[in-house]
Amino acid sequence: MLKEERQKFILDQVHLHHRVLLNDLSDSLNVSIDTVRRDVKELAKQKKLKKVHGGATSFGFMNFRKEEGNVYLQSKKIAIAEKTVSLLSEGQVILMSGGTTNMEVAKMIPKKLALTVFTPSLHVAMELLELPEVEVIFLGGKLLHDAKFAVGGTVVNSLSHLRVDLCILGTGYLDAEFGLTEFDWEVIQVKQAMIRAAKKVAILTVSDKLHSVQKYKTCDLSAVDVLVTELNPQDELLDSFRPFNLQLI
Repeated sequence: MLKEERQKFILDQVHLHHRVLLNDLSDSLNVSIDTVRRDVKELAKQKKLKKVHGGATSFGFMNFRKEEGNVYLQSKKIAIAEKTVSLLSEGQVILMSGGTTNMEVAKMIPKKLALTVFTPSLHVAMELLELPEVEVIFLGGKLLHDAKFAVGGTVVNSLSHLRVDLCILGTGYLDAEFGLTEFDWEVIQVKQAMIRAAKKVAILTVSDKLHSVQKYKTCDLSAVDVLVTELNPQDELLDSFRPFNLQLI
Protein backbone atom coordinates (compact mmCIF):
# COMPACT_ATOMS: atom_id res chain seq x y z
CA MET A 1 0.00 0.00 0.00
CA LEU A 2 1.32 3.43 -0.92
CA LYS A 3 2.05 5.98 1.79
CA GLU A 4 -0.74 8.23 0.52
CA GLU A 5 -3.23 5.37 0.82
CA ARG A 6 -2.03 4.52 4.33
CA GLN A 7 -2.32 8.10 5.48
CA LYS A 8 -5.81 8.46 4.00
CA PHE A 9 -6.87 5.33 5.90
CA ILE A 10 -5.35 6.70 9.11
CA LEU A 11 -7.17 10.02 8.72
CA ASP A 12 -10.46 8.28 7.94
CA GLN A 13 -10.13 6.16 11.08
CA VAL A 14 -9.18 9.16 13.24
CA HIS A 15 -12.13 11.19 11.97
CA LEU A 16 -14.54 8.28 12.34
CA HIS A 17 -13.56 7.13 15.83
CA HIS A 18 -12.05 10.45 17.04
CA ARG A 19 -9.16 8.59 18.65
CA VAL A 20 -7.18 5.60 17.38
CA LEU A 21 -4.34 3.46 18.67
CA LEU A 22 -1.10 2.83 16.78
CA ASN A 23 -1.34 -0.91 17.41
CA ASP A 24 -4.81 -1.08 15.84
CA LEU A 25 -3.70 0.90 12.80
CA SER A 26 -0.67 -1.36 12.40
CA ASP A 27 -2.89 -4.47 12.45
CA SER A 28 -5.45 -3.02 10.04
CA LEU A 29 -2.83 -1.84 7.56
CA ASN A 30 -0.61 -4.90 8.00
CA VAL A 31 2.50 -2.77 8.39
CA SER A 32 4.92 -2.26 11.24
CA ILE A 33 4.05 0.02 14.13
CA ASP A 34 7.13 2.11 13.25
CA THR A 35 5.67 2.77 9.80
CA VAL A 36 2.37 3.85 11.33
CA ARG A 37 4.17 6.04 13.87
CA ARG A 38 6.06 7.82 11.06
CA ASP A 39 2.82 8.38 9.15
CA VAL A 40 1.11 9.80 12.25
CA LYS A 41 4.05 12.12 12.95
CA GLU A 42 3.94 13.38 9.37
CA LEU A 43 0.18 13.97 9.51
CA ALA A 44 0.59 15.74 12.85
CA LYS A 45 3.19 18.08 11.33
CA GLN A 46 0.65 18.87 8.61
CA LYS A 47 -1.86 19.63 11.39
CA LYS A 48 -4.31 17.01 10.08
CA LEU A 49 -4.48 15.22 13.43
CA LYS A 50 -2.94 15.39 16.89
CA LYS A 51 -0.40 12.80 17.95
CA VAL A 52 -0.95 11.51 21.49
CA HIS A 53 0.70 8.78 23.52
CA GLY A 54 0.13 5.48 21.74
CA GLY A 55 -2.13 6.90 19.06
CA ALA A 56 -3.76 9.96 17.52
CA THR A 57 -6.88 12.11 17.91
CA SER A 58 -8.83 14.33 15.57
CA PHE A 59 -8.94 18.05 16.26
CA GLY A 60 -12.73 17.79 16.14
CA PHE A 61 -12.53 15.44 19.15
CA MET A 62 -11.13 18.27 21.24
CA ASN A 63 -12.88 21.32 19.77
CA PHE A 64 -16.54 21.59 18.80
CA ARG A 65 -16.66 25.26 17.92
CA LYS A 66 -19.59 25.92 15.61
CA GLU A 67 -17.65 28.16 13.25
CA GLU A 68 -15.07 25.50 12.42
CA GLY A 69 -17.43 23.19 10.52
CA ASN A 70 -15.06 20.28 11.10
CA VAL A 71 -17.54 17.53 12.05
CA TYR A 72 -16.78 14.33 10.13
CA LEU A 73 -19.86 12.77 8.41
CA GLN A 74 -21.91 15.68 9.69
CA SER A 75 -24.89 15.10 7.37
CA LYS A 76 -25.26 11.56 8.70
CA LYS A 77 -25.00 12.78 12.29
CA ILE A 78 -27.66 15.44 11.66
CA ALA A 79 -29.98 12.73 10.30
CA ILE A 80 -29.38 10.67 13.45
CA ALA A 81 -30.01 13.71 15.65
CA GLU A 82 -33.34 14.37 13.93
CA LYS A 83 -34.46 10.81 14.67
CA THR A 84 -33.19 10.98 18.25
CA VAL A 85 -35.08 14.18 19.05
CA SER A 86 -38.30 12.29 18.21
CA LEU A 87 -37.63 10.16 21.32
CA LEU A 88 -37.80 13.22 23.58
CA SER A 89 -40.91 14.48 25.33
CA GLU A 90 -41.86 17.24 27.76
CA GLY A 91 -40.57 16.80 31.30
CA GLN A 92 -38.22 13.89 30.65
CA VAL A 93 -35.07 13.37 32.67
CA ILE A 94 -32.31 12.11 30.40
CA LEU A 95 -28.62 11.22 30.39
CA MET A 96 -26.37 12.18 27.47
CA SER A 97 -22.82 11.06 26.82
CA GLY A 98 -20.34 13.05 24.73
CA GLY A 99 -19.28 12.95 21.10
CA THR A 100 -20.08 14.84 17.92
CA THR A 101 -23.37 13.02 17.27
CA ASN A 102 -24.70 13.94 20.71
CA MET A 103 -23.59 17.50 20.04
CA GLU A 104 -25.86 17.51 16.98
CA VAL A 105 -28.71 16.20 19.16
CA ALA A 106 -28.14 18.99 21.68
CA LYS A 107 -28.25 21.59 18.89
CA MET A 108 -31.53 20.18 17.57
CA ILE A 109 -33.56 20.03 20.79
CA PRO A 110 -36.53 22.42 20.44
CA LYS A 111 -36.01 25.60 22.45
CA LYS A 112 -39.42 25.30 24.14
CA LEU A 113 -38.99 21.66 25.20
CA ALA A 114 -38.54 21.41 28.98
CA LEU A 115 -36.06 18.69 29.93
CA THR A 116 -33.62 17.84 32.68
CA VAL A 117 -30.34 16.58 31.26
CA PHE A 118 -27.48 15.00 33.20
CA THR A 119 -24.19 14.72 31.30
CA PRO A 120 -20.52 14.00 32.04
CA SER A 121 -19.57 15.77 28.80
CA LEU A 122 -18.45 19.37 29.22
CA HIS A 123 -18.98 20.02 25.48
CA VAL A 124 -22.57 18.73 25.58
CA ALA A 125 -23.31 20.65 28.80
CA MET A 126 -22.12 23.91 27.23
CA GLU A 127 -24.25 23.33 24.13
CA LEU A 128 -27.33 22.53 26.24
CA LEU A 129 -26.94 25.81 28.13
CA GLU A 130 -28.11 27.52 24.92
CA LEU A 131 -31.58 26.05 25.56
CA PRO A 132 -33.57 28.12 28.09
CA GLU A 133 -36.02 25.34 29.03
CA VAL A 134 -33.38 22.66 29.65
CA GLU A 135 -32.05 22.20 33.16
CA VAL A 136 -28.43 21.10 32.73
CA ILE A 137 -26.69 19.09 35.45
CA PHE A 138 -23.00 18.43 34.81
CA LEU A 139 -21.70 15.22 36.37
CA GLY A 140 -18.32 16.48 37.49
CA GLY A 141 -15.20 14.44 38.07
CA LYS A 142 -11.75 14.11 36.59
CA LEU A 143 -11.94 15.64 33.11
CA LEU A 144 -10.18 13.88 30.26
CA HIS A 145 -8.10 16.56 28.54
CA ASP A 146 -8.95 15.61 24.94
CA ALA A 147 -12.59 14.54 25.22
CA LYS A 148 -13.59 17.00 27.98
CA PHE A 149 -15.47 14.06 29.50
CA ALA A 150 -15.71 13.49 33.27
CA VAL A 151 -14.66 10.09 34.60
CA GLY A 152 -13.86 8.47 37.92
CA GLY A 153 -15.57 7.38 41.10
CA THR A 154 -17.33 10.68 41.72
CA VAL A 155 -19.22 10.42 38.43
CA VAL A 156 -20.02 6.72 38.82
CA ASN A 157 -21.26 7.28 42.39
CA SER A 158 -23.51 10.17 41.30
CA LEU A 159 -24.99 8.01 38.55
CA SER A 160 -25.79 5.24 41.06
CA HIS A 161 -28.38 7.56 42.63
CA LEU A 162 -30.25 8.22 39.36
CA ARG A 163 -33.10 6.49 37.54
CA VAL A 164 -33.67 8.56 34.42
CA ASP A 165 -36.18 8.12 31.60
CA LEU A 166 -33.67 7.83 28.75
CA CYS A 167 -29.93 7.44 28.26
CA ILE A 168 -28.53 8.64 24.94
CA LEU A 169 -25.13 7.09 24.29
CA GLY A 170 -22.70 7.89 21.51
CA THR A 171 -20.62 4.99 20.23
CA GLY A 172 -17.03 4.31 19.40
CA TYR A 173 -17.45 0.79 18.08
CA LEU A 174 -20.58 -1.34 17.64
CA ASP A 175 -20.99 -4.96 16.58
CA ALA A 176 -23.92 -7.39 16.78
CA GLU A 177 -21.83 -10.13 18.40
CA PHE A 178 -19.55 -8.09 20.66
CA GLY A 179 -21.90 -5.21 21.46
CA LEU A 180 -20.68 -1.72 22.31
CA THR A 181 -16.92 -1.51 22.87
CA GLU A 182 -14.32 1.18 23.55
CA PHE A 183 -10.60 1.42 24.27
CA ASP A 184 -10.75 3.76 27.29
CA TRP A 185 -11.46 1.80 30.48
CA GLU A 186 -12.42 4.88 32.50
CA VAL A 187 -14.97 5.97 29.91
CA ILE A 188 -16.46 2.48 29.92
CA GLN A 189 -17.02 2.62 33.69
CA VAL A 190 -19.01 5.83 33.29
CA LYS A 191 -21.03 4.55 30.32
CA GLN A 192 -21.88 1.33 32.16
CA ALA A 193 -23.11 3.40 35.12
CA MET A 194 -25.18 5.53 32.73
CA ILE A 195 -26.83 2.41 31.32
CA ARG A 196 -27.64 1.12 34.81
CA ALA A 197 -29.17 4.49 35.71
CA ALA A 198 -31.66 4.52 32.82
CA LYS A 199 -35.06 2.96 32.18
CA LYS A 200 -34.36 3.04 28.44
CA VAL A 201 -31.08 3.16 26.48
CA ALA A 202 -30.63 4.57 22.97
CA ILE A 203 -27.36 4.02 21.09
CA LEU A 204 -26.46 6.51 18.34
CA THR A 205 -24.04 5.56 15.58
CA VAL A 206 -23.23 6.38 11.98
CA SER A 207 -23.33 3.26 9.83
CA ASP A 208 -19.59 3.55 9.21
CA LYS A 209 -19.02 2.37 12.80
CA LEU A 210 -21.18 -0.74 12.51
CA HIS A 211 -19.40 -4.10 12.73
CA SER A 212 -16.34 -2.62 14.44
CA VAL A 213 -14.83 -3.88 17.69
CA GLN A 214 -12.41 -2.52 20.30
CA LYS A 215 -10.68 -4.13 23.26
CA TYR A 216 -13.06 -3.40 26.16
CA LYS A 217 -16.80 -4.05 26.29
CA THR A 218 -19.27 -1.46 27.51
CA CYS A 219 -22.36 -3.65 27.12
CA ASP A 220 -24.08 -6.34 25.09
CA LEU A 221 -26.92 -5.40 22.79
CA SER A 222 -29.29 -6.94 25.32
CA ALA A 223 -28.78 -3.75 27.37
CA VAL A 224 -29.91 -1.54 24.46
CA ASP A 225 -33.51 -0.60 23.68
CA VAL A 226 -33.07 1.63 20.61
CA LEU A 227 -30.43 1.76 17.88
CA VAL A 228 -30.41 5.00 15.89
CA THR A 229 -28.47 5.29 12.62
CA GLU A 230 -28.83 7.46 9.53
CA LEU A 231 -29.99 4.39 7.59
CA ASN A 232 -33.50 3.33 6.70
CA PRO A 233 -34.44 0.75 9.39
CA GLN A 234 -34.92 -1.83 6.62
CA ASP A 235 -31.38 -1.42 5.27
CA GLU A 236 -29.56 -4.74 4.94
CA LEU A 237 -26.57 -3.36 6.85
CA LEU A 238 -28.76 -3.63 9.95
CA ASP A 239 -29.75 -7.27 9.37
CA SER A 240 -27.36 -8.67 11.99
CA PHE A 241 -28.99 -6.45 14.64
CA ARG A 242 -32.57 -7.60 13.95
CA PRO A 243 -32.51 -10.74 16.15
CA PHE A 244 -32.06 -8.54 19.22
CA ASN A 245 -34.97 -7.07 21.11
CA LEU A 246 -34.27 -3.47 20.12
CA GLN A 247 -36.00 -0.80 18.08
CA LEU A 248 -34.23 0.27 14.90
CA ILE A 249 -34.91 3.84 13.84
